[in-house]
Amino acid sequence: MIRKAEKRDIPGLTHLLYQVDAVHNGIRPDLFKANAPKYNEEELEAILNDDSKPIFVYDDDGEILGHAFCQITEFKDNRLLQDIKTLYIDDICVEETARGKHVGQALYEFVRDYAKSIGCYNITLNVWEGNDAAFAFYKSMGMRTQKTGMETIL
Repeated sequence: MIRKAEKRDIPGLTHLLYQVDAVHNGIRPDLFKANAPKYNEEELEAILNDDSKPIFVYDDDGEILGHAFCQITEFKDNRLLQDIKTLYIDDICVEETARGKHVGQALYEFVRDYAKSIGCYNITLNVWEGNDAAFAFYKSMGMRTQKTGMETIL
């Protein structure tokens, strides 16, 4: 079952955030600290109360097998940009033991349907270079490259 996350889900969300950090630290240890989840309990609670940042969980009888952190942004009457409402996927994570069981696909499709239902024009996200599994997954969901970020390490 996929639903909006609640305060009782914070331990499950935190567990998955450690897994996300492990992936990012493995790819870019120069940027990401080990064993450092993106949000602490207090920050998660604040996000759960922010309607512009919905979090969805894949709940398997009380066990959180995946999450999708989202952010909704909207431009109106911008001098440069068309009026647009976008759902940005900040993070999708599937519990390591549940990978390959279509949990990620179910989360993505739920988020896509949610974005449509609230009038979004598009869904965007970022994938770190080297996270080939994530890139392949999102491509299989029908996403395509919108822009490319580049860097020079000094």
